[in-house]
Amino acid sequence: MEYSSPILNYAQLAPILIVLGGALIGVLIEAFAPRSSRHSSQLFITIATLVISLGALLRVRNEASVDAAMGSVAFDGAGVLFQASILIIAILSIFLIADQENFTALAAAVPGSDEERDSLRSDLRVTEVYPLTLFAVAGMLLFPMSSDLITLFVALEMLSLPLYLMAGLSRRRRLASQEAALKYFLLGAFSSAFFIFGVAYLYGYSGSITFVGIHGSIVNGSGNDVFLLLGIAFISVGLLFKVGAVPFHAWSPDVYQGAPTAITGFMAAATKVAAFGAILRIYYVVFANAQWQWMPVLTVIAIITMVFGSVVAIAQRDVKRMLAYSSIAHAGFLLAGVIALSKPGLDASIFYLFVYGIATVGAFGVVTLVRDSSGEVTDLNRWSGLGKRSPLIATVFALFLLAFAGIPMTSGFIGKFSIFSAAYESGSTSILIAGVLSSAIAAFFYIRVIVLIFFKDPVEDGTSVVIPSGLTTITIAISAAVTLLMGIYPAPLINFIQSTAFFIR
Repeated sequence: MEYSSPILNYAQLAPILIVLGGALIGVLIEAFAPRSSRHSSQLFITIATLVISLGALLRVRNEASVDAAMGSVAFDGAGVLFQASILIIAILSIFLIADQENFTALAAAVPGSDEERDSLRSDLRVTEVYPLTLFAVAGMLLFPMSSDLITLFVALEMLSLPLYLMAGLSRRRRLASQEAALKYFLLGAFSSAFFIFGVAYLYGYSGSITFVGIHGSIVNGSGNDVFLLLGIAFISVGLLFKVGAVPFHAWSPDVYQGAPTAITGFMAAATKVAAFGAILRIYYVVFANAQWQWMPVLTVIAIITMVFGSVVAIAQRDVKRMLAYSSIAHAGFLLAGVIALSKPGLDASIFYLFVYGIATVGAFGVVTLVRDSSGEVTDLNRWSGLGKRSPLIATVFALFLLAFAGIPMTSGFIGKFSIFSAAYESGSTSILIAGVLSSAIAAFFYIRVIVLIFFKDPVEDGTSVVIPSGLTTITIAISAAVTLLMGIYPAPLINFIQSTAFFIR
């Protein structure tokens, strides 16, 4: 038996390897560095790692390859755009995470115990969150680039496991945070099981775990169609869970509310880019010739997700739960790009994912600033009159809400217009009608919050807007600038995406 050494394109794999290397350095810092210097060291290593990784990605962005790692990783234009979006969102999110006010002092302590009280008095900081974030980012970078089912599953678990842990690190409402982490973990485990079932059925159908092999079997019609349908269904369950599409959305509101707000913003933005990147690759590359088997069901899921997220968000009285249901609705809008199954659909999805992710990080950054003596205030009733307490912060938050609503002059309008146009051009009229109606419903509760903030009198209940740290200010300012700029002058980015985005089969 001859042994052949693996052939790897290290230049194309460099962004992922650099992030993994930074995560390992972070683990060593946790093990050996003095506690007093860990926070500054971890923050520096994390930001440097992400910036260097982004630089490495930009250096090789034009070197498209169908085989960056022996048929397991495909390096193409669309993948580069997904990875760049993830890294930019991660850098902005790290600035929020650096504000340690949101995190528990000692993650392993039982809530309310003497150990926890002692750790709070000692002003301990949970710096493990930095290497955990880098491990999650590494999984996110690999997820949309995977070109076989085993690599895809490994990437799914690599990005998910750190998020399960980070969801339980909230400094206050510890029981709610730990409950959120447990729900996320259990439901995530179920979704992973469905995903593995899908892998087994697709292997049984095609005799291959590579995207190229499965696609070839679909084109040739050489397998059992029942196995194909079951494989598509189970794989879809695992992927739709990660984006929070109905009926696989139940974890989203509880996890968004219970997790530390900085982690919620990172999770809501970066995970969506990675998950939709994988969904787009699978449906555009692997299942493209089986569209009549999956498109009707996915259309129904997209319509239900849009409508459900928009309608249920109206009844929410917690700002983080409102943003969670808003995220569910946006997952439905993004599925329109998958259903379009065209180059305009791919371009619109990538643009939408990027601008939505940036606005989401900024919106959750604003949420971290509204506090009282007990910590963050997420009850919308207590946001009444926020515009009179802090006009600038209220204006920025209103900008993000208007972007989510798709109001002209914001990035959200360009994103929705592009993705609905692609769906219409592909003949998905039902998606267009449902999307427009859902956007109108969503605009109601976004504008209702804006009215509450600016046109109601403030309640003297101790709620105030704290002065943001320098890093938080950077995140919110950049997010607001991108949201406004991409609504006024999106042409350069759109043209760049159109010339860059493609999938290699």
